[in-house]
Amino acid sequence: MTEQFTLGWEEWISLPDLGLPAIKAKVDTGAKTSALHAVEIEPFGPSDNPQVRFLIQPDPKNPNLELTCSARVVDRRDVTSSNGETELRYVIETQARMGDKSWPIQISLTNRENMAYRMLIGRRAIDEDMVVDPNVSFAQPELSFDAYKTLPKRKPVRRPLRVALLSREPNTYSTRRLVEAGEKRGHVVEVIDTRRCYMRIGGLRPEVHYDGESLPYYDAVIPRIGASLTSYGTAVLRQFASTGAYPLNSADGIIASRDKLLAHQLLSDANIGMPLTAFASSPKDTKDLIQLVGGSPVVVKLLQSTQGRGVVLAETRKAAESLVDAFRGLDANFLVQQFVSEAAGADVRCFVVGNRVVGAMRRKAAEGEFRSNLHRGGTAEAVRLTKQERDTARKAARVLGLKVAGVDILQSETGPKVLEVNSSPGLEGIEKTTGTDVADLIYEFLESRVRPLSKNKDALRAS
Repeated sequence: MTEQFTLGWEEWISLPDLGLPAIKAKVDTGAKTSALHAVEIEPFGPSDNPQVRFLIQPDPKNPNLELTCSARVVDRRDVTSSNGETELRYVIETQARMGDKSWPIQISLTNRENMAYRMLIGRRAIDEDMVVDPNVSFAQPELSFDAYKTLPKRKPVRRPLRVALLSREPNTYSTRRLVEAGEKRGHVVEVIDTRRCYMRIGGLRPEVHYDGESLPYYDAVIPRIGASLTSYGTAVLRQFASTGAYPLNSADGIIASRDKLLAHQLLSDANIGMPLTAFASSPKDTKDLIQLVGGSPVVVKLLQSTQGRGVVLAETRKAAESLVDAFRGLDANFLVQQFVSEAAGADVRCFVVGNRVVGAMRRKAAEGEFRSNLHRGGTAEAVRLTKQERDTARKAARVLGLKVAGVDILQSETGPKVLEVNSSPGLEGIEKTTGTDVADLIYEFLESRVRPLSKNKDALRAS
């Protein structure tokens, strides 16, 4: 004859497969389904093997004790609580342990933060050899929440991220590589046209809308915002960030890098080497403006130039004065910069991810051209940087507040000089030249920055 296993109306139970050594549970034979406290419930995985992650605070008196759990989903079913409310819940199966007994039980996940017990044991979880004595409290050995103090620290659970990729050009090399690399690492990457986003500002919950629908929560957002859309694009990026999505580059960093005058001022304040630069608005200052950077030859740049457009070399003083006057006549914002002749029409693109330079290439201008941009017909070769060059590139990205950046430097006789910091650097040139999977490194960095789950974010719905 099998010896009976007695349960009191309340018991301590452990769920070792979930990493929960001690939970105080209420035993309720009036309830059919067992329930476990869970918030930030996040489904993931393929449809033929669905899983779920969630946060739990096992001790009702200690909200700072918070753990992330994951388990395979065995069902979704409507569960009616004691107050008559019906809720569609995820149901998991896990091993339970009480005293010397261990057995599998199915548990529904629901928010029980207002309940005295973080777990409820229903009659389906009670084996045939068990008997419940409603007059007894803790018939089985008592545990303690002190058990959590001895748990080894676990690395954050690696989970699929839902990533918004802001780009108006889904077919470019950079966009395609970011989608491919993200999906290869198990993430969901959605390309979103920045211009088609609109925002609901105000209220308790920030929202981003797209083509008539409110977008769901994203773990991270990768901005690939064109220069012509900087103002609106960064506003959209800020809105995504306010929903809790981690921005690969912040709106402030992008704005600082796009405003060449501001960028140079910030770099100068940080004592980062760069070509002498001058800016003025009065036509009377033309000659002195050129003299401030050491005289001709000089480079004249539009403040909003990209890919070498709006960048002109004036080899003589007369040519420089004519250019300055012409740009002023167009009411354009521009700067005048020292021409570093020893660079011989070449610069070095340093690709920074996080606080690392993950690749570098020397770009050489085409014959008869001084701009080394690959879009201008320049050629590229992999290059090994000096420690000073690496440090300069990392510092320049950090000063402008960028986590991912293309830092262009000139190799001059007096050390590296920063020409420009690009907040949306292209991947094609650097990947093909160096053979480095830069897109994969970007996701590796994102994974290190996005928490497994967070209490202040809305629970994800199954999509």
